Amino acid sequence: MAQKVVLKVLTMTDDKTKQKAIEAAADIYGVDSIAADLKDQKLTVIGEMDTVAVVKKLKKVGKVDIISVGPAKEPEKKEEKKEEKKEEKKEEKKEEKKEEVKEEKK
Repeated sequence: MAQKVVLKVLTMTDDKTKQKAIEAAADIYGVDSIAADLKDQKLTVIGEMDTVAVVKKLKKVGKVDIISVGPAKEPEKKEEKKEEKKEEKKEEKKEEKKEEVKEEKK
């Protein structure tokens, strides 16, 4: 299961160090996506990777604090909701057509 790791890289103050941090995180096996916030000095890493490996690699860039580690939100739930909405719309259209047919018969 994919996990979301939010880290604070204290040395990430400019674009150069931001790029170094992103590249260091990208080298780790299992990383799916990386987001960096320069203003808050936060680096969000999502994927099926070892959190310790991420921190170990980023320590070469600078001081790292772990803010949170948890499960990543799965987009599958959204897809299920979309499918349910599509089904509801189809049912509504069928009902509307039935009502129109009834009105035409009268």
